[in-house]
Amino acid sequence: MQGFAGFMWLLSMALIVFSGFALLDAAVRREDAYRAADKKTKPFWLIILGIAFVVNLLFPILSFLPIIGLIATIVYMVDVRPAIRALPGGGRTGRGSSSDGPYGPWNGGR
Repeated sequence: MQGFAGFMWLLSMALIVFSGFALLDAAVRREDAYRAADKKTKPFWLIILGIAFVVNLLFPILSFLPIIGLIATIVYMVDVRPAIRALPGGGRTGRGSSSDGPYGPWNGGR
């Protein structure tokens, strides 16, 4: 039984790390990138992924709430994240410049 408990603890930690990564990834993406990719809004995904992260911290892995949180995290990782990353600039905050054009930075003819 101790091996099974160790495996379940390891699985629970992996689930916490996975949902934490998704939450941090959603937090660093620009808000307008979600609208441009037509994938709800940034606050919507931050709330959903935040709830999933807290549920994974508080409830055991064999209850149904962490499974629901896992499904929400998987939806973000396989549907929303690739759509946002496919946008120019990858949807990250702080990347690019206001002078960037569709083919790279505009240097004013220099």
